[in-house]
Amino acid sequence: MKFRVVDDLTTISSTMLHSLLLLLFFSFPFSSISSQQYHAHDPSITATMEAFSGYSIHEPHSFQPTSLSVDAHTLQNQIDELSSFSDSPAPSVTRVLYTEKDVLARRYVKNLMELAGLSVREDAVGNIFGRWDGLEPELAAVATGSHIDAIPYSGKYDGVVGVLGAIEAIRVLKRSGFKPRRPLEVISFTSEEPTRFEIGCLGSRLLSGSENLANALKTTTDSQNVSFLDAARSAGYAKNENDFSSVFLKNGTYSAFIELHIEQGPILEDEGISIGIVTAIAAPASLKVEFEGNGGHAGAVLMPNRNDAGLAASELALAVERHVLESGSIDTVGTVGILELHPGAINSIPSKSHIEIDTRDIDEARRNKVVEKIHQSAIQITKTRGVKLSEFHVINQDPPALSDEAVIKAVETATRELNLSSKFMISRAYHDSLFMARLFPMGMIFIPCYKGYSHKPEEFATIQDMSNGVKVLALTLAKLSSQ
Repeated sequence: MKFRVVDDLTTISSTMLHSLLLLLFFSFPFSSISSQQYHAHDPSITATMEAFSGYSIHEPHSFQPTSLSVDAHTLQNQIDELSSFSDSPAPSVTRVLYTEKDVLARRYVKNLMELAGLSVREDAVGNIFGRWDGLEPELAAVATGSHIDAIPYSGKYDGVVGVLGAIEAIRVLKRSGFKPRRPLEVISFTSEEPTRFEIGCLGSRLLSGSENLANALKTTTDSQNVSFLDAARSAGYAKNENDFSSVFLKNGTYSAFIELHIEQGPILEDEGISIGIVTAIAAPASLKVEFEGNGGHAGAVLMPNRNDAGLAASELALAVERHVLESGSIDTVGTVGILELHPGAINSIPSKSHIEIDTRDIDEARRNKVVEKIHQSAIQITKTRGVKLSEFHVINQDPPALSDEAVIKAVETATRELNLSSKFMISRAYHDSLFMARLFPMGMIFIPCYKGYSHKPEEFATIQDMSNGVKVLALTLAKLSSQ
């Protein structure tokens, strides 16, 4: 080993330099000063340590957004694989609560959570939680997530982007070297879709503390007369309990909840905007209405003598549209999704009709006024058409939800730091976030989807848009978990 001195500069072999750096590194009095303080006051030492170790040194609660790297192709492959657990052929997806395909999909998600290093648990109805404990695990966690169930013949992105994308966001943070102060938790909610038991957001409703639902589930059955309890137990849940209040979350369980979702509308794509920052979620009032009239032969009963229950339902359907438009707000919407006639023969006058109505708004009072107008129209129709209003039932009348200002700010800041375009917008579809907002500060992140399509096989989000959404989610989680 040789060295020589030239103009006060020492030329040293690489082996000697390595040994000297080791000596300097381990002899420095780190015991008298914390590494965090030392790095803050002498960045040159941090740079030397990074060069020596070959790894970046991150502070516990901060990192550069440019360090966020999404494995988008793996995420797409996972979405594709999850879509294979379906009771309808590709490209459609049908995944109904507690069916065999639903159970297999749940197992797949739990496996991904475990591979991401999360500790996994489930509650009595099958809400799935994957947790990453922070530096201070006793603090309230920051939660994110969505759902993986799918209505018949729908697409593979609705809800799924918010679950698998959330797991990828955790991996993104881990790859970046970030260490959360608060725990982070990914939730896959049970049955956001009202497909089997006609209860939307079943899992998140229970988590929010709905005693009415907890009691109703004891006697609820599906269209095949299978009880909720039997269905849940067949899937491995509710094994030893009839009281679903065990699912309720306590106030303070989470410091914030944030959901990533496809927009399910065309605005972001049409305007070429990367991220939607949701400020409010419209909530539905759902109605069931039935008329009874007099049946008869389609040719033999003259028009002046008819009491047609089918025409009564049709008139009410048009009244729904009229009352919604009368509200004067673009945020008020109404839909007649089901209209059934009895006996359902082309040559028979309908003696009974059944109609189901969905009306939504971000203004609860305005929406409820529409509901009352629909009721008054139904009563008036009975008088003009000589039919009976045998049922007018409000199935649910959920209040809308506003996003929390601090969560909105975190999403907005994350989007700006990532140099992505954004737009404040409301969600006209409801989500599990609507019910999480009853207990915790809530926010949502939207990404564009093809032509706004959703609940159909053509539903699609690009790899780039999903990557953008995951990055914004990851950075938002980092900000919220450091508070």
